[in-house]
Amino acid sequence: MSDVFIPTETKPAAPPTPVQPLGKVVAVTSGKGGVGKTFVSANLAAALAKLGHKVLVLDADLGLANLDVVLNLYPKITLHDVFTGKAKLEDAIVRAPGGFSVLLAGSGMVEYSRLSPEVRDDFLRIMAGLVPHYDVVLLDTGAGISDVVLFAVSLASEVIVVATPEPTSLTDAYATIKVLVGQQKRQSVRMVINQTARLGDGRAITVQLQQVLDRFVTTEPGRPVKLVHMCDIPADPTVRQAVMRRQLLMQSAPGCPAALAISQLALKIEEAVIRRNP
Repeated sequence: MSDVFIPTETKPAAPPTPVQPLGKVVAVTSGKGGVGKTFVSANLAAALAKLGHKVLVLDADLGLANLDVVLNLYPKITLHDVFTGKAKLEDAIVRAPGGFSVLLAGSGMVEYSRLSPEVRDDFLRIMAGLVPHYDVVLLDTGAGISDVVLFAVSLASEVIVVATPEPTSLTDAYATIKVLVGQQKRQSVRMVINQTARLGDGRAITVQLQQVLDRFVTTEPGRPVKLVHMCDIPADPTVRQAVMRRQLLMQSAPGCPAALAISQLALKIEEAVIRRNP
């Protein structure tokens, strides 16, 4: 488990106009890149689909999308085409390996690096067209606390923050949670700790983060933020093999320790999101 870290004070961006979170939407986000956020999003979707649910993953990392790389897909139509009116929403939805649907974004789109009124309105329009047709929509957001990331997260009723045991990842996870509490008045944030070395590390890390939040983050009286430990995903060499082959772990090695952890995560999301928002 990581040593105790000192939180870095982060000056949040100006808060956007609040939107109403959508009940069947789960944002998967992280404080920093490289912690396995997109890997978790894609394999969680496959695990939920295996449970019999109709699932869509939207690549909400609008400027630096890589969900297509993880899934070994080569989309002809992306979210950019829908935003610009070049294609219809239904034409941009692709069937992914694992039995779920995806809406992929383009990569290197500078115009989506900030939240303009046009991007905001387009995003809201897309979400309104998607959500009624699925049991759950997963938003694979960008990393960090840019206005685009925070806006995407604000659309979700539940947020999963993915982190690893490294001090830099935990410090950035703390900063992200602090902004979500301050700007979006989040009362709970769900934690997935990836690449853990020992059983129980993730729960201990979540407790540690909770203690730091309780000490440094001011919330409304009587309504402290609660971190919910969802699962540890153990360090597993099978994960790297699947990623390098651009395969879903839930398909290539469904019985490995990491895949079993994601299956348990899917059961918890089913209970917390799908059954509560029929």
